[in-house]
Amino acid sequence: MTKIVFLDRDTIGPTVQITRPSFEHEWLEYGKTAPEQVAERLAGADIAITNKAPIRAAQLAELPDLKMISIAATGYDVIDVPACRERGIIVSNVRGYAVNTVPEHTFSLILSLRRSIAGYRQDVIDGEWQRANQFCFFTHPIKDLAGSTLGIFGEGSIGQSVAEIAKAFGMRPLFAAHKGVEGLGPLYTPFDQVLEEADIITLHAPLTAATRNMLGAEEFAKMKRAPLIINTARGGLADEEAMVQALEAGQISGFGFDVLTSEPPAPDNPLLRVIERPNVLITPHIAWASQEAMQTLWDQCVGHVDNFQRGAPSNVVG
Repeated sequence: MTKIVFLDRDTIGPTVQITRPSFEHEWLEYGKTAPEQVAERLAGADIAITNKAPIRAAQLAELPDLKMISIAATGYDVIDVPACRERGIIVSNVRGYAVNTVPEHTFSLILSLRRSIAGYRQDVIDGEWQRANQFCFFTHPIKDLAGSTLGIFGEGSIGQSVAEIAKAFGMRPLFAAHKGVEGLGPLYTPFDQVLEEADIITLHAPLTAATRNMLGAEEFAKMKRAPLIINTARGGLADEEAMVQALEAGQISGFGFDVLTSEPPAPDNPLLRVIERPNVLITPHIAWASQEAMQTLWDQCVGHVDNFQRGAPSNVVG
């Protein structure tokens, strides 16, 4: 009988209906799995399901029965895909499930920061409104989205959805050409030009060797409009220490991040030094996690298992 092991059920919301494959199988499920537990828990498994529990070459060497990995996410950097390819292991990921939830969260961060919602909320809690002795007060900047320029780094389905929302707000969206790449055509704006013209920059690219730290000290220095920086894609796309320095130098006006280089953040993460500032918002990697999106994600994830079992693998990566 086919043995299926789900390594990290707790990474999917508790209200999601965890349906199982339609064929006869043995099912093992763990709330969470540490890296050192992966090989032991997958022993004898034919199929693994994982979201964030990593499966690397060292573990794969101990798993001769493993034939397929279904990732409950779009990003697949937790899997050693080349090692899987060498062993004939199919790896499938989830695609398109976050086309509403991530753009909506992106604009939640943008609107909150652009209109200083967090700062004014704290002022009301602290009694500033009462002390102002008038109907309103002006302790933080407020700016409209209409007429502003949004630089979008990443032109996939999520980036495209973000651009459509931006147009509805009267913004000018620019898709940035890939860093260091020329001649991508009229749909793309040169990378450095976006750095110079954007009032807001939002990141929607995968984390690869080419995109890691795509925004660093050199890029922040080129930003002429002190933009907001938004990241709902992957931690590591922006150099976190350099970004804090850019914030303190006035090169950027604030940032809203849903993803960090390490999650949860280590105590020495530089972003934590400025987390209480009104122009900083950090959310705990929840942009993807609307109820609707998580159910779609799971349905697709388990669907890949069914497709593999019937000999028609879907969404194969690598």
